[in-house]
Amino acid sequence: MASNTTSGHDPAELGELERSILLIVWRMGDVTAEQVREELGRPLKDSTIRTVLRRLEEKGYLAHSVENRTFLYRPAQSRQRVAGRAVKRIVDWFCEGSVEALLVGMVDSKVLDRAELQRLADRIALAQKTAPPAKAQSASRASSAATGKEKP
Repeated sequence: MASNTTSGHDPAELGELERSILLIVWRMGDVTAEQVREELGRPLKDSTIRTVLRRLEEKGYLAHSVENRTFLYRPAQSRQRVAGRAVKRIVDWFCEGSVEALLVGMVDSKVLDRAELQRLADRIALAQKTAPPAKAQSASRASSAATGKEKP
């Protein structure tokens, strides 16, 4: 199993209940175990919810504070950061580390439409202007792949 650090846990190893709870916390912000249980809308014991919340905290996805003896859980990482780590795993597994290969596959499979592709190209162009030279080269290659596949 991966280490329980913020950047070390593999999001692909999250179970269905963990993912459901994480989505609730991202949507609601600060939540109690009781609020999570209510939002899930399925019959689970309070102790089950508390255990999953604690495990998500141990894995680095959540943090908590205590207010009037009630634990309030909040995201420790953004949805985008976790998604980025999950995508990195896919890139490593299926694309031999090539983000360009992933993007080309997404375009060829029509996962990205023209508008999304243009937003991505715009974001890459912005990154090129602000990134250090090594990252700018990678962004340039990805931008070429993204914009090159956009044409009919």
